[in-house]
Amino acid sequence: MNTPTEVQVINGPDGKPAFVVIPYAQYVAQHNASNGLIPHEVVSRMVDGASAIKAWREYLDLTQEQVSQRLGITQSAYAQQETSAKPRKLTREKIAAAFGIKADQLAL
Repeated sequence: MNTPTEVQVINGPDGKPAFVVIPYAQYVAQHNASNGLIPHEVVSRMVDGASAIKAWREYLDLTQEQVSQRLGITQSAYAQQETSAKPRKLTREKIAAAFGIKADQLAL
């Protein structure tokens, strides 16, 4: 899996990694994931007809291209997964890892 480019590592005076800076939406999603929560915005998008995968991607403010790079697949291959009515468990697990959430949060 490719390292997300929006993550910054800040080194300390000793030259070793000391801090990691991530986008706020990604932080909130990871915090919610650790609690098993699904943000209202994700649920609202799903009620409007989006798949759980698409709703999470939009909530995290990621493009299909960014997610496909994290997964090591083409954008068109990822787009197919996003529109799939019931993606396989392994697929959900890989996408959840790319989002920084639990796979169960995609199994709605």
